[in-house]
Amino acid sequence: MKLSQLLKGIPVKEVKGSKELEITGICSNSKLIAPGNLFVARKGIMADGSQYIPEAIASGAVAIVTDLYDPLTPKHITQIIHSDPAEIEGLLAAHYYQRASDEMYMVGLTGTNGKTTTSFLITHLFNQTAGLCGLIGTIEYIIGKTRYKATRTTPDVCSTHKLLREMRLQGCQSAVAEVTSHALDQGRVDQVDFDVALFTNLTLDHLDYHHTMEEYAKAKQKLFLSLDPTKRKMGLPFPKTAIVNADSPWSDFMLQGCKAETLTYGMMGNPDLKATEVVLSPSGTHLTMTYKEERISAFSPFVGRFNVYNYLAAVAVGLARQLPLKTIVEALATATPPPGRLDKVDNPLGLKIYVDFAHSDDALLNVLTCLNEFKTGRIIVVFGCGGNRDASKRPKMGRVCEEHADVVIITSDNPRNESPEAIIDEIKKGLKHPERACVKLDRKEAIEQAISIATPDDLILIAGKGHETYQIFGHKTIEFDDKQVALELCQNRVFA
Repeated sequence: MKLSQLLKGIPVKEVKGSKELEITGICSNSKLIAPGNLFVARKGIMADGSQYIPEAIASGAVAIVTDLYDPLTPKHITQIIHSDPAEIEGLLAAHYYQRASDEMYMVGLTGTNGKTTTSFLITHLFNQTAGLCGLIGTIEYIIGKTRYKATRTTPDVCSTHKLLREMRLQGCQSAVAEVTSHALDQGRVDQVDFDVALFTNLTLDHLDYHHTMEEYAKAKQKLFLSLDPTKRKMGLPFPKTAIVNADSPWSDFMLQGCKAETLTYGMMGNPDLKATEVVLSPSGTHLTMTYKEERISAFSPFVGRFNVYNYLAAVAVGLARQLPLKTIVEALATATPPPGRLDKVDNPLGLKIYVDFAHSDDALLNVLTCLNEFKTGRIIVVFGCGGNRDASKRPKMGRVCEEHADVVIITSDNPRNESPEAIIDEIKKGLKHPERACVKLDRKEAIEQAISIATPDDLILIAGKGHETYQIFGHKTIEFDDKQVALELCQNRVFA
């Protein structure tokens, strides 16, 4: 695309240099620049993109979006001047990738917990009933028939629009995106035309970034404010819909100022979609759902009361897409859980070992409550807290584990640049009886300790990392897969 065509209709202060350049892509990461790219020198949280302009040029950038004209920049490089490059990055990306989100049914999910499981459920539902569905999420990006390991839950705005265009080229009729509060605050989904905004819940997390729960909620609310009910997509007659978990105290806040239609779900009060007669078992969940005048029995292969909410959220999205309730129920009965979400570790010792991504007090409470409903022996939990992340949740996570597990083993979980010992000390502040907790700094040793004391009646929960296959320290990142480590330790005990 010619630069002149790319800039058409985009408000810039001035363009210094040729507009007849052929632009091969847009990027705000100088390390990912390819020859012919336009580099957006946006100001980030940690650094100012303008300091990376020389690196971008050296890598082949032919044009720069910057807030200040630099006469020392090589003459063959076109400089596009705008007071805030980040403000037009989404516009540039959407224009360059020809607004792919306008051509698909777009679902955006936000919330502290449940995004990944719910996104997998919705993707499965659409693949079964409404054509090929793409996914942008914590674990992976699904582009047609191809799967890529995710680099972050919601990528930067240029990558997001690029992924959406690739989905469309691969024949996707719809796309599901997990949208984090950081992503909304930093404009990573700017100019994405969502048809559905879905809110799962809001609990304590990320206050190192947002500082207060109100600011955290305001970031998530942006997804709902972005819904434009006056805009209809060609071939997609479905109304813009805001879907919220009515059992969350933050749901009304999310809907403030939202002009789209609303659909609520829950297990209490009188939501539009309600689950009753919930029967939990280790193999899945039976429930009855009511929606308008319709009442239907359903089965979800996912375990635990917290997964009922994820299931209801996916059903609600199907209803917003105007799928028959019976069709939705039949499709979701064959869904499979995403990796690292109450992921069972089959092992030769016959131990009941589960790996889960739970890394907040609310998520731990949900998982431990679920396991307590099935336990015949003890619950042994192995967990830690991430370094350089919200420290306020550390004692709360410790308290939840002490109150809902029988044996607590505290260990390291991506300590990054913090001292693992200091993190564990903060966790222990939430314990009434810290002397009863077992501390193993080495995560492998912690898992080995859990396996060594467990009987076949016990349940082991290894929490915090889930699908992650690495452990991040200040000076290095090492391979570490909780599921694989647990399996190998069990195998070693069999052949010892």
